[in-house]
Order: sequence, then structure tokens, then C-alpha cells
Amino acid sequence: MKRILVISASGRKGGNSDTLCDEFIRGAKEAGHDVEKIRLAEKNLGYCTGCYACQKLHRCVQKDEGNEIVAKMLEADAIVLATPVYFYSMNGYMKTLIDRTVSRWDEFGKFKGTEFWLVITAAEESHEMMHSTLEALRGFMRDCMDGSVERGVIYGTGAYEAGSVKTLPVMREAYEAGLSA
Repeated sequence: MKRILVISASGRKGGNSDTLCDEFIRGAKEAGHDVEKIRLAEKNLGYCTGCYACQKLHRCVQKDEGNEIVAKMLEADAIVLATPVYFYSMNGYMKTLIDRTVSRWDEFGKFKGTEFWLVITAAEESHEMMHSTLEALRGFMRDCMDGSVERGVIYGTGAYEAGSVKTLPVMREAYEAGLSA
């Protein structure tokens, strides 16, 4: 049994990336894994201010939920990072979380072997507009979480209105990814 942390950056509960997270979770739970989902839009998560007090304290000085979320990331065996694409990049919720992980930079060696799935949704039909988002997420994993393992990318293309992803074949792909976790 794996501890899987699903991080949904969707601003809309039931939005397309959030819906794909739920399908992944359904599969992962059927496979017997312990799964927790965090919806960043529902969390109190401030922006990194670049004060670097965290480098001495090994935690962020902000009094919000950032330290708790980053701690859960460090404890997980597998992590799903899910974001809609806004103007060729991940949305602000996901970027804010990534910036806040700097507070535990010295512990990133713990990610060796941590499995990642990336869920990216967009209204566009093509994967092309998702390229910069994918590369930013991969850069975070590759350059910051040395030894992490990318298990897969789930592309929710052609999904604009909340819930429109439910009619697309990617729903099955998300479910099967969860089963294979």
C-alpha cells in the first residue's frame, strides 16, 4: 500500500483537473492505496516572500497551511500534481505551492523514488499549448526533487466548461493510472 497525495490546483471544485484527480483517486483506492486529496483553492497558502528565514528554521515563518502541505509531500510515496493551464502555464495555486517548497529544500533528497503523475487540463485540443506547463512541472521534479520518478502525464485536452472532461476518454486514463499506482 502506498501513501498517495493528490494535489489539485483547480480553482473550481468539480473543474476538469479536479475531476481527473477524483478518477485517479477512485482507481488508487480500488488498488488498495491510502489516498489524500488537497484542494489548494480551499487552503490558506500565502506567497513565498523570499525572506529565506526557512533556510535556518526548516519551515516557513508564515502562519498558514503551507508547512503542513509540504510536510505531506515529503511523507508521500506518490504525488499527483494537477493544474489547469492558464495562458500557457500552470495556474497560480500550483505555482504558489511549488515556491513554498523552498522551506524544506534541504530535505528534497527524501523524494528519491517518489512517484509523480502530472494532470494537465486545457480548453485547447492540442498538447502543444501544454508544453511549457509540462516542462515547468518536470523541471521542478527533475531539478529540485532529484531521484523522483515520473509515472505519467494525463492530458485533459479539449476541456473548458467545468465537468466537460467527463465525456472524454481521458477519464478512463486517469482511473487506470490510479489503478496502476
